[in-house]
Amino acid sequence: MARDERPIGSVSGRVWALLLIALILQITWQWSQPRPVAAAAALDAPAPVSALKLSSFGEPVVLAQLMTLYLQAFDNQPGISIPFRDLDYQKVILWLETILALDPAGQYPLLLAAQVYSQVPDQARERQMLDFVRLEFLRAPNARWRWLAHATIMAKHRLHDDALALQYARDIAKYAPEAPSWARQMQIFILEDIGEIEAARILLGGLLEGKQIKDEREIHFLMERLESMKNVENSTPMTKK
Repeated sequence: MARDERPIGSVSGRVWALLLIALILQITWQWSQPRPVAAAAALDAPAPVSALKLSSFGEPVVLAQLMTLYLQAFDNQPGISIPFRDLDYQKVILWLETILALDPAGQYPLLLAAQVYSQVPDQARERQMLDFVRLEFLRAPNARWRWLAHATIMAKHRLHDDALALQYARDIAKYAPEAPSWARQMQIFILEDIGEIEAARILLGGLLEGKQIKDEREIHFLMERLESMKNVENSTPMTKK
């Protein structure tokens, strides 16, 4: 069937003018509109662990990994990058707890807490993450001691909270007998660093006398530290009462 087509040259100048005016108006209108602003979506709380386990089809570890990827990507939403300090840390902790509940042997949520979400210029949020690490350490000390050791260093050198650092270090020594000796000895060196030489010397002396350390080089190093502590104590003038 033949189509009724007219050559473009037969279009009148008035029609061309109307089309040109419509195009100009369309461009002007688009240009005048405010640019779309990307808005950060709030992080929702995760579903209950029981529901997630049912929906995982017998693969809770895989689901935990997917949830970890989602949480990691949440701060990079389309058109916007959300600073960690603007996240709801209570919700972040809920996600990390849920991921660990699905995969108790996993270490990555603790790494995120200790080395990623704690790196914010906000001491309240830093403390939230470090306390979360301590709580999860207490659930499985021998498997999670390294993250509390990291939290100890953070508390000492970022928060400048010697009491908190000492508490974490003492928890490692008390609850994680399978942790390496350097981690279990952190409390001694924190005590020494904050001037509690006598307490540090007593702990170190007891450690050596208890023959818990087998490596000869480590024993030699600790003996030298003990001797150094004794010298510091002896050289410290007595305060007259």
